[in-house]
Amino acid sequence: MQMPPPDASVLSRRQAILAALQSALPGAVIDDPAETRAYECDALSAYRCPPLAVVLPRSTEEVSRLLRLCHDLRVPVVPRGAGTSLAGGSMPSQDAVVIGLSRMTEVLEIALGDRMIRVQAGRTNLSVSGAVESLGFFYAPDPSSQLACAIGGNIAMNSGGAHCLKYGVTTNNLLGVTLVLMDGSVVELGGPTGEGPGLDLLGVVCGSEGQLGIVTEATLRILPRPAGARPVLVGFDSSETAGACVAAIIRAGIIPVAIEFMDSPCIRATEAYAQPGYPDCEALLIIEVEGTPPEIDEQLSLIRDIALRFDPVEFRESRSEDESRRIWLGRKSAFGAMGQMGDYICLDGTIPVTSLPSVLAGIGDLSRQYGLAVANVFHAGDGNMHPLIIYDANTAGDLDRAEALGADILRLCVEVGGCLTGEHGVGIEKRDLMSVQFDPPDLEAQMRVKDVFDPHWLLNAAKVFPLDVSAPRRDRRLNRPADAA
Repeated sequence: MQMPPPDASVLSRRQAILAALQSALPGAVIDDPAETRAYECDALSAYRCPPLAVVLPRSTEEVSRLLRLCHDLRVPVVPRGAGTSLAGGSMPSQDAVVIGLSRMTEVLEIALGDRMIRVQAGRTNLSVSGAVESLGFFYAPDPSSQLACAIGGNIAMNSGGAHCLKYGVTTNNLLGVTLVLMDGSVVELGGPTGEGPGLDLLGVVCGSEGQLGIVTEATLRILPRPAGARPVLVGFDSSETAGACVAAIIRAGIIPVAIEFMDSPCIRATEAYAQPGYPDCEALLIIEVEGTPPEIDEQLSLIRDIALRFDPVEFRESRSEDESRRIWLGRKSAFGAMGQMGDYICLDGTIPVTSLPSVLAGIGDLSRQYGLAVANVFHAGDGNMHPLIIYDANTAGDLDRAEALGADILRLCVEVGGCLTGEHGVGIEKRDLMSVQFDPPDLEAQMRVKDVFDPHWLLNAAKVFPLDVSAPRRDRRLNRPADAA
């Protein structure tokens, strides 16, 4: 992945910039080259670059102070949550200051009457539910990295998770944010009741990938825990048949809390890794429903009737907490288990559910054409696909071949009416494919929004938009004040 050359004027002022950062926030600056390597990449670890410096603030006021300083000195900034992005969203450049939110983890307010919680943006996803679990509530979005990923990163990428079919993704559970703009201005968007009248700026910020400002606090919707939940596991003799079953369930108007898909390479890997006891089949679905016992029984009866039309090799309904845990065990372990097969790239295309059978067949055809294995594990209920392309990082050309295969898979997603990303974001991974989904006027409209929030294009500016398209705007940073030091 190409990155723009670093700004020579920033590199030449390195010592002065470091001194200014230390003065602004003593004890919070990491500038030792060996220590900055911990921040040189995110979960797209094939690409990396140590930043100029890393700063770890503890409050909105400190973030504001840092951004104002970097704005005045025309220093690029890369926001970072927990670094779990799979699209290179928080990969820095040599001339950039990383502002990390890892110290901003406080719960600021819980209001059960309003069903909301306000937290600092560095708090991990799972710990938000942990803060209200004893009160009978939970936070619904549950990305696979929820043990580690930060709420600020979830907002940047509009993260989803296994249960987003019923509860929605981050934008559906986000009521408000405190946002610090590049010039240090602090704005409040939304609140306990959600976005007010006027432009939906909260909707603009959610999913903006750190391009518009840094979210420091978030007001999130919390929900009462359901009375109960029960999963079923359904095995099939082909991926296409499993995809057709998903489409039939959704078409029937049934909305389970989750429908997860795994194909045979992933099934075999998870069985060797975690021994969940999955059947030997070509594909399986994990379908979970919630409610009171009668509601669960009724929903599962309807799902069984639909599934049986597709002649499944197994239909396994959980009858205990332990069985439920084992059904989910393999799915929760899938991304770690796939490491046994080699290095891999995890994609994130989203398609209409009715296109699942044809797209799965198309992915199989592309896999054979490129001579690289592809395993599929994804959120089938909303068509959010996560093909895992297996390659050998030690074989020259293998990464390039894997990326070319990934690009063709994402083009296929767009061709059937889908989009490039559902929850991982564009970052650098899909940046050069944006022109596949958007024509020049579309990209221009999106960049004009960034112009308003970040006129000098200092925030995460080498991400999302193709470099040749964004180059004139990124060059604005070179027009820094003559006395900046």
